[in-house]
Amino acid sequence: MPTARRIRGDAEQAATLLGTARLAESLGTRLIALASRDAGREDISELLAAHGVAVDLVAIDAPRVPGGGHPYLETTEMLTGTDFERDADVSQKRNLALLLARSVGWRRIAFLDDDITVPDPADLRRAAGALNGHAVVGLRVGGFEDNSVVCHARRALGDPQDTFVGGGAMVVSLARAAEAFFPDVYNEDWFFLLGEARLRGVARFGAVRQRPFDPFEDTRRALDQEFGDTLAEGVFAVLSRGGTIRDTLNEGYWMGFLATRRRLIQQLLVRATTTRHEPGRDRMITALQAARARSYLIEPRACLRFLLAWRRDRLEWSDAVAALPTTLRLEEALHEFGLAHATTVHLGRRARRPLFRR
Repeated sequence: MPTARRIRGDAEQAATLLGTARLAESLGTRLIALASRDAGREDISELLAAHGVAVDLVAIDAPRVPGGGHPYLETTEMLTGTDFERDADVSQKRNLALLLARSVGWRRIAFLDDDITVPDPADLRRAAGALNGHAVVGLRVGGFEDNSVVCHARRALGDPQDTFVGGGAMVVSLARAAEAFFPDVYNEDWFFLLGEARLRGVARFGAVRQRPFDPFEDTRRALDQEFGDTLAEGVFAVLSRGGTIRDTLNEGYWMGFLATRRRLIQQLLVRATTTRHEPGRDRMITALQAARARSYLIEPRACLRFLLAWRRDRLEWSDAVAALPTTLRLEEALHEFGLAHATTVHLGRRARRPLFRR
């Protein structure tokens, strides 16, 4: 579980984290919490102990910069220091979880964000069971749709807008997705789901609920998302027509798609400014203006360069994963990745019947 939200003084966040811990407790599996920013490992362990949650917990203060054992990723390097550098560390945390799990010989891992609740624990077990035929199984996100700012604007203005399998609630087969990683860009989970040419085998089972939030509250969200949203929407537009990723590997395609993307944002802006005044409309307009401004900084060659770098990173990641040991004790694996400071506690009992078997 990646977490960055403050726990102390936030009853809603504490309740969500407790719910995840009790989910792990009911399933008899270990909970690994990767904390940063406003969240800390000590806060997590103290919260669970205070509420009597009997769970096998590993709480880690995740470093902002990846330590030893992490493969070099060109996609991260090319965006660092640019307008498109992402102000988030969720990709790093998820990649770290993949590496740790591989090093200790686990075959399966579940990702749950810190704003997700699972009403029925059996759904997670069923999703894990479905990995026998799939590389990734996602749980349907209800309660509040998990979309980008631009997609939220479409929905708010009455357009149909679907959701897709996301990293906020998914179960992964480490063997079937050995070359997959989360690039440090928005929609990192969409890229995780891609194979060499097309979407890998993905299924949906069960349901989770995401805590509501205002997608238009902070314009930085739109700025942070636009490059990754453009890339993912552009790739998946081709795949939906039966094409392959190779069809996106030219500047001409991205020149056309960027024009289409900008027309979409402009049309949403016009509709938002001419519709009757509703709560949140002004914030939506400001967010869309930010997305439009950021879009005009994106060049077709930047999209092409990122995709080519991502393809090279997949090979780099696959080689690094293949070279990892697979029989380390968890404490040894934590030390291997520079995380010897992690808090490893057994609150009441050890995992008795692992959900994700070796």
